[in-house]
Amino acid sequence: MNNKIIIINGPNLNLLGEREQSQYGSDNYEQLKENCIKKSKEIGLNCEFIQSNLEGDLVNKIQDARKNYDGMIINAAAFTHTSVAIRDALELFKKPIIEMHISNIYKREEFRHKSLISGVATGGIFGLGTEGYILAIISLQKLLKNENR
Repeated sequence: MNNKIIIINGPNLNLLGEREQSQYGSDNYEQLKENCIKKSKEIGLNCEFIQSNLEGDLVNKIQDARKNYDGMIINAAAFTHTSVAIRDALELFKKPIIEMHISNIYKREEFRHKSLISGVATGGIFGLGTEGYILAIISLQKLLKNENR
C-alpha cells in the first residue's frame, strides 16, 4: 500500500464560501483543500485534491485513479443524482470509496434523495459540513489499514 488517496469534487464545489452558506458553510475551496491535505499528511496519507465541473473530466480522473491510488473520497455533487458514467467508473475502481456530501442530501429536495453512487461506495458521510471531509480521510485511512492485514 502506498497510502495514496484522491479526493474528487464535482460541479460548483469550486464556489464554496460563495454558495449558500446555510447549506455549505463559509470555508472556501482553497481552505477545504488545505485542511484535507494537512490532515492527510498528519495521518500518513498522500492526498491529491481535485475539482471539475465537467462529467467527462471526473470519469477520466476516476479511471486513472485505479492505477495510482489506494482509496478515494468523492463528492460528485449534482452528478451524484444523474451520472451513470461516474457510477460505472467508480465500480471499476475496486478499492475503498467514501461518498461525501457537505449537506444532507436526504433532507433536501426529493430529486437529491437518490444517489447513484451509494451502491458502489464503501460508505458515505452526509450533512456534517466540510468537517465531513476530515472524517472521511480518517475513515479511509482506517479502511486502508484493515486491507493491509
